[in-house]
Amino acid sequence: MKTPHRRTTALSAATLAVALLLGACAPSPKVQSPAETGSSSTGSTGTGEDVPAELAEFYGQSLAWDDCGGGFECATAIAPLSWDDPAQGMIELALKRLPASGEKIGSLLTNPGGPGGSGIEYVTSAAGSIGEPVKEAYDVIGFDPRGVGASTPVVCLDDAAKDASLSRAYPDSDEGRAEMAADLKAWADACAQNTGDLLGNVDTQSAARDMDMLRAVLGDSTLNYLGFSYGTQLGATYAGLYPEKVGRMVLDGAIDTSLTSDEISAQQAVGFENALRAYVQDCQGGKGCPLTGSVDDGMAQVKAFLDQVAERPLRTSSDRRLTSTLAFYGIALPLYNNESWYALTAGLDAALNDGDGTMLLGFADLYNGRNADGTFNDNSAEAFRAINCLDARGNPDPEFMAEQAAQIEEAAPTMGSFFTYGGLTCADWAYPVVDQEFDLHAQGAAPIVVIGTTNDPATPYVWAEGLAKTLDSATLLTWEGEGHTAYGRSNACVADAVDAYLVDGKVPEDGKVC
Repeated sequence: MKTPHRRTTALSAATLAVALLLGACAPSPKVQSPAETGSSSTGSTGTGEDVPAELAEFYGQSLAWDDCGGGFECATAIAPLSWDDPAQGMIELALKRLPASGEKIGSLLTNPGGPGGSGIEYVTSAAGSIGEPVKEAYDVIGFDPRGVGASTPVVCLDDAAKDASLSRAYPDSDEGRAEMAADLKAWADACAQNTGDLLGNVDTQSAARDMDMLRAVLGDSTLNYLGFSYGTQLGATYAGLYPEKVGRMVLDGAIDTSLTSDEISAQQAVGFENALRAYVQDCQGGKGCPLTGSVDDGMAQVKAFLDQVAERPLRTSSDRRLTSTLAFYGIALPLYNNESWYALTAGLDAALNDGDGTMLLGFADLYNGRNADGTFNDNSAEAFRAINCLDARGNPDPEFMAEQAAQIEEAAPTMGSFFTYGGLTCADWAYPVVDQEFDLHAQGAAPIVVIGTTNDPATPYVWAEGLAKTLDSATLLTWEGEGHTAYGRSNACVADAVDAYLVDGKVPEDGKVC
């Protein structure tokens, strides 16, 4: 999403379905050979660490920071295509930093979520939401992970094909699911054709290894980190790989790394259902709400609307139609922040009472990063799927998917159908799941602050509880509120606790509620 904490995890195959059109003209991302970089092995790092000889040129590189406007500086780092076999080639990682305004104590690496969210975009747009004490003490650094944005990217479809794929909805039938499976295979084939071997190396563990290299290059003996949404998975993975290198780490809008992909989909469906219910209750308590009767009645009206546009896509002010998939995106986006609920009310009012889907289509476009001319701001949808397909996969067994779909739709009757049949998403992916080598418990790590919001739609609060229990050194900070994530958008209680931890190392009391 075009918000600081961009994409959620594990949206369904249906909402990420793709068209048969392939991006055959899209350029393949360049993977450099060692000779092309001009880097030399130094055998040492800025922190004086010993590293294997084959990694010395990465850990020992110097970054050339250039002024890139607005008080920011930009640089490019190199990383191996494969950390297990650095001789395969090199990729680029794009970085952007806001230099510390006071006495610097280190660098704070950030990740806004996704997977597929741009750290560069986050630092540019959301620096104002980071506490002033933190910006005084740290160089705040965003980076686009491997496969994402301005770093060496995953490339799949051209814009026209991507636009069709993100708009398309499938019938709830065996024929519809067969069509979806065929289209998903076409998407997978396009990614393999246009991305090459990078496609098998954009997993979260590789990104965490990139972060350890960046830590050393930035001159920090330990990693200080602020991660949101999927960024909590990336941070927890780093902690599991390098527990002794964990500095001050905040994981906000947590993902429970002990869950399977199927469990994530099922629980996220309930999260959005609960968030929609909270919105409906709030809407009906105000003026001009298009949802009438009880809260249950209002939920049923949203469900009927989604069913209706599945059969007859709604007109808009353009020649595009609002499909059920786009309607879901249009409803989901405002649920990320209760301060946007008024906009959802206006969009639903126009759709339900005037038969006009223009506002909801606009929200969907904002969610997907689509511009008015049909181009896209970034490759977050492509990276989202590529990273997830290497990290974990849903069960593709038809009987299992059908049984789970019934369970999800019973638990989340309004929104649940958009989180079903996720096992199809990676069924034809060209590269296998990467073996998980990190310690889920991160034994020996310094204290880690995990933050959960009680009615977070995208990362349900139970995930924060789960991650806090899984990580040996975690402390749980809770915000009793609505929307996705807490730091920078909740209240002074959360902000002060996070700022004091990051700047002074003061760990919040475990179980603190704001």
